[in-house]
Amino acid sequence: MLAQALFILTVLLVVHVPLGDYLAKALDGGRHLKAERLLYRLCGVDPDAEQSWGQYLLALLAFTALSVVVLFGLLTFQDVLPWNVGHQGMPWDLALHTAVSFTTNTSWQNYAGESPIGHTQLTLMAGLGVQAFASAAVGTCAGLALIRGLVRRGGAGLGNFWVDLLRSIVRVLLPLSFVFALVLIGLGVQQNLSGPHTVSTLAGGTQTLLGGPIGSWAPIKLMSGDGGGAFNVSSAHPFENPTAMTNAVGILLMLLVPTAFIRLFGRMSGNLKLGWTLLAVVAVLFALLLTAGHLAQSAQTGTVAQAVGGQYEGTETRIGIPGSTLFGVTATATADGAVNSSYDSFSSFGGGVLLAAMMLGEIAPGGTGSGLYGLLIAVLVAVFLGGLMVGRTPDFLGKRVGRHEMRYVALYTLTAPALILTFTALAIALPGARASMGNTGPHGLTEVLYAYTSSVNSNGSAMAGLSGNTPFYNLTMTVAMLAGRYVPIVFVLALAGRMASGQPVAVTAGSLRTHGLNFATLATGAALILALLNFLPALSLGPIADGLPR
Repeated sequence: MLAQALFILTVLLVVHVPLGDYLAKALDGGRHLKAERLLYRLCGVDPDAEQSWGQYLLALLAFTALSVVVLFGLLTFQDVLPWNVGHQGMPWDLALHTAVSFTTNTSWQNYAGESPIGHTQLTLMAGLGVQAFASAAVGTCAGLALIRGLVRRGGAGLGNFWVDLLRSIVRVLLPLSFVFALVLIGLGVQQNLSGPHTVSTLAGGTQTLLGGPIGSWAPIKLMSGDGGGAFNVSSAHPFENPTAMTNAVGILLMLLVPTAFIRLFGRMSGNLKLGWTLLAVVAVLFALLLTAGHLAQSAQTGTVAQAVGGQYEGTETRIGIPGSTLFGVTATATADGAVNSSYDSFSSFGGGVLLAAMMLGEIAPGGTGSGLYGLLIAVLVAVFLGGLMVGRTPDFLGKRVGRHEMRYVALYTLTAPALILTFTALAIALPGARASMGNTGPHGLTEVLYAYTSSVNSNGSAMAGLSGNTPFYNLTMTVAMLAGRYVPIVFVLALAGRMASGQPVAVTAGSLRTHGLNFATLATGAALILALLNFLPALSLGPIADGLPR
């Protein structure tokens, strides 16, 4: 793990400033490209029209609704589409769950990846693949809107959703995906349009091997926070993640854009010191999670772990425990949801660390765009607490943070816990839902808690002990994904509109400094306290109780 971590850290540090500066230049302001103007005309969009927060939100929700409808249609009628490899349409509840899942950037798959979809058909490339780009771009749009609300003066608009959406895809996600697709294919990741092949095994039997455009999908699924897998075992499959080097590149892709987005914030806000401070907060949170995960997975607890020297169950031997731990912590901390090992086979405390990474709000560094606005919410809580401690009305970037602004912050902060805990309690209370649990006791509770935490926080990873492909889980998780994704965005955009209309305040010697060690400590503490206060009781009944000797 040390070699992979050093490689990833080195690359992130080298590209952080140039990539972040490029994002700021490409996504905010500047002229429209000719191809972009042509698309705007075809769609009837005025790219130079500023939108209020309400208009921005309406455009975002309209695009989301259209995406769900189109993807639902592809999944339901895939038996009549080209390249269907003999697969039938999905049942309506599973199709709805999958359509919402990929549209919300969750990519939870209540089915075995290669079973109902296949690898070479239109559904994978034009459905799930397109939504990997589009759903990430929606998160980017919300993040950009909040930044503009914080830095603009005099009630200016928050930009134009359609411009932000198109630029995010065309100028950022597509070029990076193309470059890293070549890298991964060169490193051995499968890329073809062939159908299934039946081969003879060494034992004299036969096995069916599937082909598919995996190398072209893997970069965007990792980089965008999508995380969906063409194979049932996702990034544990040797066709998708064949070596330690592809494992390291996959981890790098999950961290690349979310960390660069912090530099974008520093550049757009004109406060690079604050940008470096927020990067330090993210680094500390990630280091805490990784350290805890490594200690939990390295502990030789239990008879089997002691016999083999570690928590090897559910782990690919070519990747090992350290590579699996680093990948798992990264995936849950970045809202990605890809897996290269079985999270249900992690130690009790190791699974608890993955849960904690999501319960932080996935801000270490979180998803593309969504990680930044989640981090800024934690920062505003820290600013408010800091203002109370010094006895003055808090302000941030020259804007007053009063009760109206904190109302949106509080609503955002309470949305995820309310949804996660409510749906978990409902699933545990109903006998029919409990029948889908492969385990009882604390571990069974952990699996259900993990499922709804992953759904609400747009992660998509799962513990395999829960059989989620039932009408109850398909429909309740659909509601959880929609509410978990878009209710916070409503509060983010409303907060952005409120801040944009706020009058600037003078920065004096008594103003709270929003950079440096003291503020980084305050922001880190605020993020941890918010998660602990909301989820410590549930964690105590689930993974903590499961890990204690009985």
